[in-house]
Amino acid sequence: MDSSFWENRYKEGSTGWDIGKASRPIEEYIKQIHKKNLNILIPGAGNGYEAEALLKMGFESITVLDWAESPLKNLKDRLSSTGNNLRLLHENFFDHQGSYDLILEQTFFCALDPSLRKDYAQKVASLLKPEGKLVGLLFHFQNEKQGPPFGGNPAEYQFLFNQDFKIKTLEMAYNSIPPRMGKEVFINFEKKD
Repeated sequence: MDSSFWENRYKEGSTGWDIGKASRPIEEYIKQIHKKNLNILIPGAGNGYEAEALLKMGFESITVLDWAESPLKNLKDRLSSTGNNLRLLHENFFDHQGSYDLILEQTFFCALDPSLRKDYAQKVASLLKPEGKLVGLLFHFQNEKQGPPFGGNPAEYQFLFNQDFKIKTLEMAYNSIPPRMGKEVFINFEKKD
């Protein structure tokens, strides 16, 4: 799955992961953050609804990263003015360099081939500042078919992230949208020193 695979999914309208707005559990989490100058990354952001919500809430430094160009263009077209608060980057997550206080995870992890999960965990840790956080949603279901999306479970996620992160929250999301109720795990992982 390369950038053309994802670009074609957008062009064909095969974007079942796109709920047309910010995910409720993530939006509720970011509403609780009072420090608006955090440096935030949203990898594989798609149409960037979470970035849009962050901007509306006054966050000052948001980086949106996607391998497909169409969703980045969609986000830019939806926003009348972003000033210097938003960077839109068309690049591979694993090639990205930066330093962030917070990385938001929303349907990016599940799009990666499971063989890349260890690399993802290490890359996220390398991009986070000391005590930086990875917060978001991971799917809780077993793969019934070839993905994406690829499923998983809390025990797998605990094992995968435990080396580089303090597991602060790893529990079923109580405020998922109805079609995803019981299928999403909310995570809040803090980078270890």
